Amino acid sequence: MAERENTLFGEIRRMARTSGAVGGIAARVAGERFLGIKTDKSAHAEDLKAILGGLKGPLMKVAQFLSTVPNALPEEYAQQLASLQANAPPMGWAFVRRRMGTELGPAWETKFREFEREAAAAASLGQVHRATLPDGQRVACKLQYPDMPSVVEADLRQLKLAMGLYARMDNTLQHDDVYDELRDRLREELDYEREAAQMAMYGIMLRDTPGVRVPTPVRELTTKRLLTMSWLDGRSILTRLEENPSLEERNAYAAALFNAWYVPLYRYGVIHGDPHLGNYQVRPDEGGINLLDFGAIRVFPPRFISGTLMLYEAVRDDDRDKAAHAFELWGFRDLRRDVMEVLLRWARFLYEPLLEDRVRTVQETNDPQYGRKVAEGIHKDLKGLGGVRVPREFVLMDRAAVGLGSVFLRLRAEMNWHDMFHSLVDDYRQEDLAARQAAALAEARVPVTAPEGG
Repeated sequence: MAERENTLFGEIRRMARTSGAVGGIAARVAGERFLGIKTDKSAHAEDLKAILGGLKGPLMKVAQFLSTVPNALPEEYAQQLASLQANAPPMGWAFVRRRMGTELGPAWETKFREFEREAAAAASLGQVHRATLPDGQRVACKLQYPDMPSVVEADLRQLKLAMGLYARMDNTLQHDDVYDELRDRLREELDYEREAAQMAMYGIMLRDTPGVRVPTPVRELTTKRLLTMSWLDGRSILTRLEENPSLEERNAYAAALFNAWYVPLYRYGVIHGDPHLGNYQVRPDEGGINLLDFGAIRVFPPRFISGTLMLYEAVRDDDRDKAAHAFELWGFRDLRRDVMEVLLRWARFLYEPLLEDRVRTVQETNDPQYGRKVAEGIHKDLKGLGGVRVPREFVLMDRAAVGLGSVFLRLRAEMNWHDMFHSLVDDYRQEDLAARQAAALAEARVPVTAPEGG
């Protein structure tokens, strides 16, 4: 009972700190849209950024995600939220020592030859310390911040409130299933034992993929709130790009990133749902990457992957009947043909680089806002047609596609995307994917809940 009270009070404290910011956005958006009241949104956006940026927890991640969705927030808010970084003030050594004792017992320091007191990195749910095991293996210990379950629940309440308010003002994209998907993934991210299993699964899926490395979990030193894994040497991809690497090197990074995301997707029906620049590093050996952070992983039903490939074929062949069936497999229900035509424009935008059998950049326009303009036009047309209910499977899939596309743009990569894609899908059979998926989940001991999304 005491634990539940602590969680409840934690939620109340969290909501008290964020409600003013969320409520302020709501009042300003509603006032401008319905009453014509002009407000200084840019000043309030700065305040919001300051409030959220000082908080540990997933609300920052949700805010960053919403900032990429056209018309989800006023432009001033989107610009400020897009600049948020998932860094928070680190826990001090005295606190870390107590937390480690709670997770591994009072003699926890004997399990390490060395354990660095200063955090090597800080993120939204925890911080990372470098350490060395008695056998000399270098490891990273990710220790969760205190009271994270209450933080997550409070943030989810705020998110539901904000999304519900926005839906009453603009129901173009009906987000009920989107909220359910974000809720489930955020709750899963709290379980570091689950993340360790998902990390192991990525090691299995990518073990024959050159240029991609995945940390190995140390399960005997992992708990629900502590994840110990092998340390991988690497550096920020943004830092490396500032040094103006050659096209050959940039293309090698692009190929590695393409395979890191799409080998698991098209071979196993699994996607890494957080293509944030901080979740991959370039390795000292030129052209290789480290893939990190396995909390937001989506395991799709095999029929969804079949729908993804069918939609590609429908776009390639301009086949409306095949497109309708593909959207059904994706989870869209009772989709009118006029609504489908608008959605097909988005599909053409995403699949375009894969359709042409030639070397090209991922986007052949110099307009950095091109993708956003396409999305805004689609949003406007969907609104005119009465909107559409977005299936939950769409959320991380779309986020990964858009996020990776932006990274390929930043890399200025010139690749034959068509060849890379077809090398993964030309021998596709749904039953083979289902078998590989089941085997990888079992080998990695990933907890399996009821099939999501049908």
